[in-house]
Amino acid sequence: MTTIPSRPLRVLLTVLAYVAATFAVQAASHFVLNADHYRSISIMRTEPLFVLGFSSMLIQGLLFGLLFPVFNADVKPIRNGLVFSWAMGLFLASYIALAEAGKYVVPSLASWIGVEAGAAAAQFTLFGVLLGLIHRDRRLGSVVMRT
Repeated sequence: MTTIPSRPLRVLLTVLAYVAATFAVQAASHFVLNADHYRSISIMRTEPLFVLGFSSMLIQGLLFGLLFPVFNADVKPIRNGLVFSWAMGLFLASYIALAEAGKYVVPSLASWIGVEAGAAAAQFTLFGVLLGLIHRDRRLGSVVMRT
């Protein structure tokens, strides 16, 4: 029988899932899928300071790991993970996609908003599924035990 991970383990797994989902989606967006888009932005560093981005991911992942159990109140952890993640993603991405486009001279507003919104949608969808999987109770099928 699989046991339910303890709360500290679930928080750690949530942080790791958030870092993995964020790094995978954002790295693919910045360095592969949308590399030309990012190269056209004059404010971008040629060599990113990964420690700052990684630190941000750790802080955000920790907060998500601490907050999600309060939100995850019924027996649908995957759905709850997606709804929670999309809400947090909308909160964070609204600044990146809209406010930053309003502050910086970007080559194309439509391109900026599309790239940032698309990457955020992929990132927070992937994270939402992972979050739901981490917080499900494997002993009881899809029933969640709050820890």
